[in-house]
Amino acid sequence: MYKIAFDKSAQKEFLKLESEAQKIVSVKILELRDGNFSNDKQLKGKHKGKFRKRAGNYRIIYLKENNLLVISVIRIAHRKEVY
Repeated sequence: MYKIAFDKSAQKEFLKLESEAQKIVSVKILELRDGNFSNDKQLKGKHKGKFRKRAGNYRIIYLKENNLLVISVIRIAHRKEVY
C-alpha cells in the first residue's frame, strides 16, 4: 500500500471539480494507493519521470517514489489543459 500526498495546487484543482468528477478521481486515487498502476502511462518531455492516470475526462499526474512508497499527486485537470 502506498501513501498519497497532494501538492497544494492539485488539492485546489480537486476541490474545484464538480462532485461527480470528484467521485471518479477519488476512486482512481484509491487505486493508486492500493498499487494498481494498470494502464498508467509514463510521460515524456518536460514531464519525464511522471505518470498519468485516466479518470474519465480528467487526468491525474503523479510521481511514484518507490523506495518511500509515496505517490505525489502533482496535477488534476481536464485532459485538454493538463499537459
